Amino acid sequence: MNLSTLQKYILKQCAQAKDKTISKSVLENFYRGKKPAGAINIITKSAERLIKKKLIVGGGWKTARKWFIKQVKLTPKGRKLVRELFGVQQKLPFKNTKTRKHENKN
Repeated sequence: MNLSTLQKYILKQCAQAKDKTISKSVLENFYRGKKPAGAINIITKSAERLIKKKLIVGGGWKTARKWFIKQVKLTPKGRKLVRELFGVQQKLPFKNTKTRKHENKN
């Protein structure tokens, strides 16, 4: 599944939250230091696309014309994807001296 860096940021922030729910104001930190025009619109569209993929659930209110998303929550399908994306730890190339000594004895 192809996700943008903003979408990965949204999923990661939801996963790190205690109850897996975050407000939209937390997501504005993604553009910290560089505020593009319409940053809130970009965040809203990314959140809506994640909702369509059923990775998050949006909370807010609906008018006759559009949804206003106030907070987002991670779904079980989203949790599984987050574990796949961020759950694998990188193995570092540390040298274990005990193993080398043991290999030399054989």
